[in-house]
Amino acid sequence: MRPMKIYAAVAGGIILGAIAGNSIPAYADMPVIDWTAIGKAIQEINILGTINSAISSLLGPSGPIASVLGNNAYGTVQQLLQEGFTQEANYSKAEVGAQEQITDASNEAMAQFDLQLRDAEIRDEQTASPAACAALDGGVSTQAAAVQAYDVAWEIGQITDARNEAQPNMPSYYGQAQGFASMAADHLGSYCDPNDIVAGLCTTLSAQPDADQRFSSLFGSGTYSNQQAVNTTKDYAVNLIEPVAPAALRGDQLSSIQGQEAGVDRRSFNARMSLAQGVVNDAIGMQTPAVPLTPLQQQYLTEVGLPSQQYGSMLQVLQIEAERRFSSINWNAELQAMPPASVEREIALELALSNYIEFQILELDLKRTTIGATQLAVTAEQNFMPIVRMPTPSLANN
Repeated sequence: MRPMKIYAAVAGGIILGAIAGNSIPAYADMPVIDWTAIGKAIQEINILGTINSAISSLLGPSGPIASVLGNNAYGTVQQLLQEGFTQEANYSKAEVGAQEQITDASNEAMAQFDLQLRDAEIRDEQTASPAACAALDGGVSTQAAAVQAYDVAWEIGQITDARNEAQPNMPSYYGQAQGFASMAADHLGSYCDPNDIVAGLCTTLSAQPDADQRFSSLFGSGTYSNQQAVNTTKDYAVNLIEPVAPAALRGDQLSSIQGQEAGVDRRSFNARMSLAQGVVNDAIGMQTPAVPLTPLQQQYLTEVGLPSQQYGSMLQVLQIEAERRFSSINWNAELQAMPPASVEREIALELALSNYIEFQILELDLKRTTIGATQLAVTAEQNFMPIVRMPTPSLANN
């Protein structure tokens, strides 16, 4: 019973509340309206308005931000921000422009550097180095001296050939006795030695005793010191090859049958003597002073301990050109500093020098071959001579 009383009391309270509150009855066909949601939306609208008002106050001309930024003496906040952003943009553009200028200047400087470097390379490739100039001077000196050496050898050959053939005005023209007398007078007059003085043949010791019979007179320092040294060498060559020439066949001696036979042998003898004397004359010509030496060539002679002189021979200038690339300190120092183009030119010059020396060797080989052929001919001639005299053949039997 008691629960039922409670339920009845609750129902009665609800009815009384409804009547007291003048509540509208709910009908099933009426729309449902959420007055609570509507109230909340109105409150939110009021809050947004409040936020907007606060932001306006904050950012307004008299707001706290404006008071921090200033008193609008230099413009509004919007103006200041716009000018600030504009200035920042200008700074950025200026920085980009400056970087462009720096880059352009760097590129231009590098281009100038590359151009100057290329110009230097072209200069090095086209300009002859001091070593190349020295090599050219040496080559010209060698060739000029070679021409002079040939002329000297030819001139000596003209004299020695006439002497060996016993031509007129030569010592053996009238006989070998005159030839011996001429040689003795020449020796005693220029090369008197102590034995000659003791024998009473001469009274004063020569400055060069017996120089007409010493090998050093022919081959010494590479260049004869003066004309007297050249004459001494010539006298040595005469003693070496043919001190006294046979007497000349003259007059009836030459026109007779026996004389004509002797003339054949004499001409062969003269030809072989001319060959032997000519080879020695070439050696004399190659060492005869012929061309002025350059300061560099004179310096090299001093460096290697050879006598200093103003004129050089073909043999000596060729020696300098060949040896200075092997032992000269100055040349090796220049080689270390040479650019590639100069090194290539130096190699080409050395190959040219090597070819020149090879050609000189070829000429000498031709002379040696000729001497060898002559020796072969003499040997064959001697071997061909019969042991006993053969009878003269009868013309009738032929």
